[in-house]
Amino acid sequence: MSSSISALSPGAAGVGLRAPHYRAFLDGEPPVDWLEVHSENYFGDGGYDLGVLDHVRARYPVSLHGVGLAIGAAHVGPEGEARFERHLERLARLVERVQPALVSEHLCWGALGARHFNDLLPLPYTREALAHVGAQVARVQERLRRPILIENVSSYVSFRASEMPELEFVATLARETGCGVLLDVNNIYVSARNHGFDAGRALDAMPDCAIGEIHLAGHLVGDDVLVDDHGSRVAPAVWSLYERALARFGPVPTLIEWDTDIPPLSVLVEEADGARSRLATVRASSAPAFADD
Repeated sequence: MSSSISALSPGAAGVGLRAPHYRAFLDGEPPVDWLEVHSENYFGDGGYDLGVLDHVRARYPVSLHGVGLAIGAAHVGPEGEARFERHLERLARLVERVQPALVSEHLCWGALGARHFNDLLPLPYTREALAHVGAQVARVQERLRRPILIENVSSYVSFRASEMPELEFVATLARETGCGVLLDVNNIYVSARNHGFDAGRALDAMPDCAIGEIHLAGHLVGDDVLVDDHGSRVAPAVWSLYERALARFGPVPTLIEWDTDIPPLSVLVEEADGARSRLATVRASSAPAFADD
């Protein structure tokens, strides 16, 4: 169920490639299984960043993770349609160049007309929104000529109009469009704490779907809210929720995200090792047993 949508090994653990760590990957081959980059950082036709990406792509599988397509946004007027088409064309060129193992986008909106906001804003989880996002996903997949993954986002507000839980929405979207799911376990935990629901029960109730990748990250604990800031180690409660997800869905390629207060690469490698060891445990426990001859 989880491996058919992914070109990565189910036991693979990767990290996000960030500029402070470029030199380590240019000079050597740090012990990670794969790398993920934010697509929009490499939309240019040349330059240093794209050169680094070309270099690492020859040595590691690479995943393109988009933060700016705003796949849930309504295209208000011709400016909105032009913005979406321009972004999609740039993404298609990058996909053609990199031939990534995975391409993913967020289940969110963040644009109005020609304006783009630097936020991953949640949707109302309604049938109407599902039809709109489904049409957008189909359009993207047709243009890229491949299935994509859609990620659940962390949220700080919710909509009374919602007709289903977020994880049911994203699973239904996957079944109806043939896309896969990027299951962000930290986002589930953050949203559950912010909105007062049980993260484990929400995960258990998620309908079966093709999960192609899992994200893990740290979060900021405020007085009244958790903030998905990707600025610290994975919290113990998120590791526990991750283990619950693996028990439910089996081993899934897993990425450590770290975008603020970026530490030495060795810290990310340690976190990836933690994910890999849990993946190995699940794979070993699910391997078929054979009787001795």
